[in-house]
Amino acid sequence: MRLTDTMGMALQAIRRNTVRSLLTTLGIIIGVASVIAMVHLGQSATRSVTERISSMGSNLLFVLPGTSRFGRGGGAQAPPFDQADVDAIEREVADVLVAPAAQTSATIVYGNANETTDVIGTTNAYYRVRNRRVVSGRTFEPREIRSGAAVCVVGKTIVEDLFLREDPIGNAIRVGGTSCRVIGVLDEKGASMGRDEDDVVLMPLKAVQRRLLGRLDIPVIYVSALVDGTTARVKHDIDALLRQRRKIGPDEADDFHVRDMAEIASTLAGATATLTALLGAIAAVSLLVGGIGIMNIMLVSVTERTREIGIRLAIGARARDVLVQFLVEAIVLSTIGGLIGLGLGVAATWVTTRQLHMPFLLSPPTMLLGFSFSVIIGVVFGYVPARKAAHLNPIDALRHE
Repeated sequence: MRLTDTMGMALQAIRRNTVRSLLTTLGIIIGVASVIAMVHLGQSATRSVTERISSMGSNLLFVLPGTSRFGRGGGAQAPPFDQADVDAIEREVADVLVAPAAQTSATIVYGNANETTDVIGTTNAYYRVRNRRVVSGRTFEPREIRSGAAVCVVGKTIVEDLFLREDPIGNAIRVGGTSCRVIGVLDEKGASMGRDEDDVVLMPLKAVQRRLLGRLDIPVIYVSALVDGTTARVKHDIDALLRQRRKIGPDEADDFHVRDMAEIASTLAGATATLTALLGAIAAVSLLVGGIGIMNIMLVSVTERTREIGIRLAIGARARDVLVQFLVEAIVLSTIGGLIGLGLGVAATWVTTRQLHMPFLLSPPTMLLGFSFSVIIGVVFGYVPARKAAHLNPIDALRHE
């Protein structure tokens, strides 16, 4: 019997029991859709994390006093950084851009509107190090940085909440107890790592130190490696320099730590990829359940069609023909389920990524693997019923009621 004839008979048998066929493929549909959605959402989450970390700055390192570990060298006992440490990093470490920063939280007031936001004191190097631009107005002038003038650059959220989208340039706002003139507006950044990057006010470093904090220490130093791929070398050089400046002995623990954003991004991406693989494996279990469903329904179909099988065998059909017919039915059912599941998985991925504001990614190898697995399930779990049908005794089958 030709394969086309066998395919036609399989489709005819499926059409005779449309509802049952649909229920049979339901497990495959759910399984394929789950695998496709889970894997693609994991890939989208990985890309989202990487992009958000990259948006914080190119080749960025954070230098902070204290240790990232508990125990010896705890952060509470660690001396803070000062301007001399910043100058030493700029002078001794090659190919870097350095931006000292002092951050605090303050209530800002304009007219009858007020809100509490982050206020960062820094220099003009901050814009390049943290990948920020001033889209309206200007940055700090050298004399403003030297004197700690009460001027500020505000984020988009501040403009929308306090100024109701009017031009803030030239207006005065109250930052804590200080009157501050707005000289610029930052570019829109959006949310990153769980916080609104646009809900921020930038002021000259000395202005924040003297007017808001009342001390001259520097809580964090941002360092950008100007040459790609050199963050590990820069981190090593900063470690060596600060250990020397802070007189830390060979056997003593650091009382500071340097965080490489590239390492953090790699760690988070690896963790997300592992979680994606785990979720994909869990979702794949439903494919096995779907395969068992196909096998059970096909076994029922063999029982119902025993007399039909006996007639075919009696008039000359070979056992191989019966085997192929039922095997093709199982493969067609799993293929239909795989295609529907593929479409539903892509649709679910698109909807979820839109809701979570993540990039929509599709991986052809993943889609092909999910669909191929559904077909393999049809072959594997369809073989037992097909073999049972092919090995029926024609006489016993004809006697079956």
